[in-house]
Amino acid sequence: MFEVTVAPAHEPIEVEPAREPQAYEALVREIGEDGACEVRDVFWSETCARLRLFRTLSLAQHHARIAREAHSLKSAAGTFGYVRLAALALRLEQSAEKLGDGEFHDLLDLMDATYAAARAQEPQG
Repeated sequence: MFEVTVAPAHEPIEVEPAREPQAYEALVREIGEDGACEVRDVFWSETCARLRLFRTLSLAQHHARIAREAHSLKSAAGTFGYVRLAALALRLEQSAEKLGDGEFHDLLDLMDATYAAARAQEPQG
């Protein structure tokens, strides 16, 4: 699979590209065009669902689940080259227990915007 190094939580996220275009091509080489397309569709669907799920969870009551979901998102986003989203998910994973509600919702807003920006960079077709 495509490997990605994400910035630690204390480094600026803006240094990461929104999307690494070679990630999908690497996946195609590994599992073929049809398989990569199917897996990417699942990634998009699951990522949208996961981003919505974060908004329904209380940080105070569900910080462990939020951290687990963020960990899963980080891994999936990295596989598909959504580098900045992976870095933000890492930040959420590492800080879920310490964030205040305002910081949590600001981070979710940034994750939503980052995902949308990366999706906009996807080739059409």
